Amino acid sequence: MGVLEELGVRLPPYPDIRLALVLGERALYVNGDLQTARRWFDSAYRQAEARGDVPALATAALGLGGVWVQEHRTCAESEMVRARQRHALSLIDPYSSLALRLRIRMTGEEDYSAGGHEEILRLVARARSAGDPAALAEALSLAHHCLLGPEHGPARLELARELIGQAAVTRRRGDLLMGLLWRTVDLYLAADPHAGRCLEELRGLLAEHDHLAVGFVTDVIRVMLAIRAGRFEQAEKMAGDCFERGVQAGDMDATGWYGGQIAAIRWYQGRTAELLPVLADLVSSPTLSPVDNSYLAGLALSAATSGDRRAAAGHLARLRGRDLADLPRSSTWLFSMYCVVETAHLLQDASAAAEAYALLLPFAALPVVASLGVLCLGSVQHSLGMAALTTGDVDRAAGHLAEAVRASLALGHWPAATLSRWRLGQTLALRDGPHDKAARAAQNAAAQEARELGMVLPAVVGRAGAAHGAFRLRRHGRHWQVEHGGRLVVVEHSVGMQHLAALIANPGREILAADLAAGAPAQDSEPASAQPVLDDLARETYRQRLTQLQDDIDELEAMNDLERAAALRLEREWLVAELSAATGIGGRARPFTGTEERARIAVGKAIRRAISRVSSADQALGDELRATVHTGVRCSYRPR
Repeated sequence: MGVLEELGVRLPPYPDIRLALVLGERALYVNGDLQTARRWFDSAYRQAEARGDVPALATAALGLGGVWVQEHRTCAESEMVRARQRHALSLIDPYSSLALRLRIRMTGEEDYSAGGHEEILRLVARARSAGDPAALAEALSLAHHCLLGPEHGPARLELARELIGQAAVTRRRGDLLMGLLWRTVDLYLAADPHAGRCLEELRGLLAEHDHLAVGFVTDVIRVMLAIRAGRFEQAEKMAGDCFERGVQAGDMDATGWYGGQIAAIRWYQGRTAELLPVLADLVSSPTLSPVDNSYLAGLALSAATSGDRRAAAGHLARLRGRDLADLPRSSTWLFSMYCVVETAHLLQDASAAAEAYALLLPFAALPVVASLGVLCLGSVQHSLGMAALTTGDVDRAAGHLAEAVRASLALGHWPAATLSRWRLGQTLALRDGPHDKAARAAQNAAAQEARELGMVLPAVVGRAGAAHGAFRLRRHGRHWQVEHGGRLVVVEHSVGMQHLAALIANPGREILAADLAAGAPAQDSEPASAQPVLDDLARETYRQRLTQLQDDIDELEAMNDLERAAALRLEREWLVAELSAATGIGGRARPFTGTEERARIAVGKAIRRAISRVSSADQALGDELRATVHTGVRCSYRPR
């Protein structure tokens, strides 16, 4: 019984072994149809075995390996294919071309599974000396697949270049397409600014005659580029279409790559926690490569962002093992390390962050690209900056994050540049204070970019000494610094922020809305039936603020900063309304009614607007304020 028959796939009888082999080789090397090729080669193997046709049996066993490594992922299926290849090798002339090609295939599989490359490179040299074009082409492609770690960029480019040249000798179109694909992947992995040219050359050839396996990877790269451009909705649709093409091609990575691309989109959308159930399933999938730890790393980060610190710490410990340096340098290593650093930051694990920093430093100039261009998370400089921030080296963190912004802009990766700019602003605020011009400029620019891209930006984590139970509010000129539970944001001054500060400074105490409106909490909480809505000093302060607001609005509009101008205009309109409501005939102060109703309405609106501003910067802080701040005739802050 054949491999596919054991999986429940019915095959028609093929009386001609030679025809099955020809059709299998055409499906594999010309059309890139991995699924169809497996069916033909499986049928040919069974017929050759039944008839005792050793050369046909060995050719079919070789074809079952496919074009990639690890095309058979389940233990049962991969071992069956390996057993067939070993059996075929034992029957044929050990010095024949077919024997060399079988050894190359089997060695490539073994090196990849072990995270090595020495033996396959030795066979590349043997194929060169033997003058066997087909064997050399296959050895070059398999060796390239075994050298996808970040330290092997120059060696990979040489292998791809030689494979492209070798295609003219083998005259197999699949060899040319594979060589061009490997070169395209290498250029994206190296952040080469001309990688797109190679991709377009490859797409032009595919337009003449499709190759499902190579075409699937080019589509995957195009999804990655759409994510880089910040076109999340389009990228998600493209990822779904790409997944369907991968299934059609019979590529075992179709499911995992689709999951990775959705994870990248959700990361920038601030929705990583949604992925917990999917990642938990994928981590245990038998279709994953034995050297791929990216889904475990993603699961750790997803758990950390959802607040499940215990699960996140457990997953991180599994990744680190006895030494994080032992993590295989596979094609997903940089992505895994990105997740390690972000998880360590959320957990404030300085030890893991320091370990990751040392391992990543040699690759600071590279982008974080997973596998064959499946996804990109910007520059390694971002991870270095976040690792340094977690260890408390704020100066070094700022330097790396500034470089990450520049590198991500060069990649055309707008979401990554926005995230790095946001983290840079937070780092500068921690180092130089929230009133620092550079910190404010970076955060304001990042917030604007995030709104345009549909991103949700994270809060800073791990402020030393920050209280976990109660909020801390500090005013710096026209800005307020809001801290709680290790998170920190900076927002514009407003009347509502001033009210919040008064409540938070008096936790558990009820304060009359009228007292808040007057500018100071009364020592007792008995309502006054004829208290002015605004006293003379408050009215004059409001009028001065109106003048200042108008000047600021004019200046911002001159700078074409319409969004900030609109925010200030809202505050100005509210102040005008408050002054109008508080002023009677002849400009005299209008008293509250006995029920203090107008104070309740005015103060409640101001506080809700202030909380909304905090939520725009950090949803979690806004939610906590809504849960603990109570408004009405009497207002209070009751920390949990």
